Amino acid sequence: MGRGDGYDDAAGALRGLVREAGECLVLDGALGTELEAHGADLQDELWSASCLVSAPHIIRKVHLDYLEAGANIITTASYQATLQGFQSRGLSSEQSETLLRRSVEIAQEARAIFVEGRSKGPYAGRENDGSRERRPVLVAASVGSYGAYLADGSEYTGDYGRSVTKEALKNFHRRRLQVLADAGPDLIAFETIPNKLEAQAYSELLEENDIRIPAWFSFTSKDGANAASGDPITECAAVADSCRRVASVGINCTAPGLIHGLILSIRKVTSKAIVVYPNSGETYVAETKEWVDSAGASGTTDFASCVGKWREAGASVVGGCCRTSPATVGAIARALREADAADVFYRPKPCSLVFSQKS
Repeated sequence: MGRGDGYDDAAGALRGLVREAGECLVLDGALGTELEAHGADLQDELWSASCLVSAPHIIRKVHLDYLEAGANIITTASYQATLQGFQSRGLSSEQSETLLRRSVEIAQEARAIFVEGRSKGPYAGRENDGSRERRPVLVAASVGSYGAYLADGSEYTGDYGRSVTKEALKNFHRRRLQVLADAGPDLIAFETIPNKLEAQAYSELLEENDIRIPAWFSFTSKDGANAASGDPITECAAVADSCRRVASVGINCTAPGLIHGLILSIRKVTSKAIVVYPNSGETYVAETKEWVDSAGASGTTDFASCVGKWREAGASVVGGCCRTSPATVGAIARALREADAADVFYRPKPCSLVFSQKS
């Protein structure tokens, strides 16, 4: 979709992709988790974005692993990549913008390798029926919240302080969003949004910058009724629903056990595609920057078993977020295929997209 040629409205553009793909698209899983598994050191405030400087080849490898596992959408390593963050490390404005563009280019390179059949990773060779030629493979440019830049855990609380206004958030994100859009992704993913204020800032930026690439807004929740900040999830979803540039709205980086109720709440205020990509159910501790076990933690098999329930509740986009893996994505893709095979006479709702995020 690139720069959005022929763009009318985001939801319509996304429906066109869904029609082209059939009924389900599968997106990738956690990026940071897999980068560390491949030996990357992410003990850095730039987190996964640090690999854009130090290890772009590992980012490409992780993208390929997810494609081989069954993903249709790969999300760029730009979640925590900001101009301000790069410049604080001594990079120039030009160098910082180059790294943002590079995040999209690396994903595009991985797509080209996969489509040409040149991938040799552990998940390679699992599609021998020509399906990779028929499978759409899309690149989504990831936009993390202001709290992700702060790297203090506020992306999970939404507490930015009174001095951070909507205009301040727009000024923070504006150039970054434009650079990513100009790099030519197929989608733009605004992820782990913790409050209504930042969603409003994003919505206005999409209009002001005339971004013609379909976007999704996904919020994070700790209680199953509100965004992390305490703003009602219905009010947050209504902001996304009101913006014609937004194709899908939903939840990410939230415990799997909360997803069903959140889908039902969001469905009350929007007819747009609902995206859900929860984390493993573990809890992130900002002070130690670690994930710890919790009662809601979910293994790959249990996680995939939830997919049917979420679809029946109205989710059009399903996947996994932090602490998930190519094995998780593969399990989700298999669960969807099996559900499709079983639903010969009854199909509650077609699935639009399946995807995930990044820790």
